[in-house]
Amino acid sequence: MRVVESPPFELSESGWGEFEIAITLHFHSDVCDKPLHLYHHLKLYPEDESGPMSTKKPVTVEAYDEIVFTEPSESFFARVQNHPAVIVPRLPAGFSVPAPEEVDKRKRGDTKDNPLTPYFTNFSEADELLKLAAARQQVQAHIARLRRQLTLIDGQNQQLKSTSDL
Repeated sequence: MRVVESPPFELSESGWGEFEIAITLHFHSDVCDKPLHLYHHLKLYPEDESGPMSTKKPVTVEAYDEIVFTEPSESFFARVQNHPAVIVPRLPAGFSVPAPEEVDKRKRGDTKDNPLTPYFTNFSEADELLKLAAARQQVQAHIARLRRQLTLIDGQNQQLKSTSDL
């Protein structure tokens, strides 16, 4: 068992194979009394590579877990908002997203000099909103095209009915 109690919360181990890692998160008493147990399936080899395995290139296996604190205490929420590594989403109302340059200027914790940084996923809320807007436009265009086709088919049916009545 390994215990990591301070940032950066990282472990470096070597080995071969795959197994499940049990992760236990303990929170401050004003947040939650019970620890949170998570599991991560660790793979120590790349799935998509054929040929000889390399120990030079890290294997990146990512999973997304989201922890939601419903109705957090005001002191805890203020502590989270003021932490430099946390960006608390505050959208709707005026619905504006900060420019990526502004977000990048904020201090994001101790991971920027990490040797694995090239393998981290860059997430931009603004990019995701743009992708959602583009997908919505595609769906709207597809719906409009289907409605036009339906109107044409209905018109053809009406013509066939009127000619068959003659």
